Amino acid sequence: MDIFDDDEDMFGNDAEILEIVDYGFPKRIYLRRNHFEDLDNLTFFQRFRLTKNTVLNILPLIEEKLEYPTDINNSLSPMDQLLTCLRFYATGGHLSTISDFMGTHVSTSSRIIKNVSIALASLSHAYIKMPTENNIQKIQRDFYNIALFPSIVGCIDGTHIKIQSPGGEDGEIFRNRKGYFSINVQVVGDSDLKVQDIVARWPGSTHDMTIYSNSRIRARLEGGEFRNGIILGKL
Repeated sequence: MDIFDDDEDMFGNDAEILEIVDYGFPKRIYLRRNHFEDLDNLTFFQRFRLTKNTVLNILPLIEEKLEYPTDINNSLSPMDQLLTCLRFYATGGHLSTISDFMGTHVSTSSRIIKNVSIALASLSHAYIKMPTENNIQKIQRDFYNIALFPSIVGCIDGTHIKIQSPGGEDGEIFRNRKGYFSINVQVVGDSDLKVQDIVARWPGSTHDMTIYSNSRIRARLEGGEFRNGIILGKL
């Protein structure tokens, strides 16, 4: 058996191979499902980890940043872009799997996930915030109702977000104590599991206490901004 038999089956004759060399692979037209319309509410939630109502609430906040000026090349709608990103968040799967599910090319999915993530991150100042003078007592009361802990305004912890090694001279500082490369992210959450504060710039080898000691949230807490408020954590 000729070792090139499989290649001939894939590309056909020599003329087709030369055409691919000269002009590249033929353009592929992707067939895309309307997942928002086609999936029932439960299946949609299982696939994207958000309800349809939540997606409809998010979309107008970032839609302008995702619109393409024209519909050339069968461009993706803001809704499809958002769902592509949410599918990646929900599964953490390979881009090829995400692309097959959404009906896009791998490079398109990669670009979309980055753009949508940046658009979502731009909303952080409106939604990620510590309690103000007006709602400190409510949050303390909500925490007390959970576990009878008084004066709590937030719970703090670190979590490792896995990344590829950045390489270079400093690459190894991103390797955490569990042996993989990560960013150690400090998060403060409230009694409703909503993020109140986040620090996502320290390499995985950094200890949680180092991140807290150098964080603005510590300065705000010790400066009395939250009155008698306590942030609860575990060493």
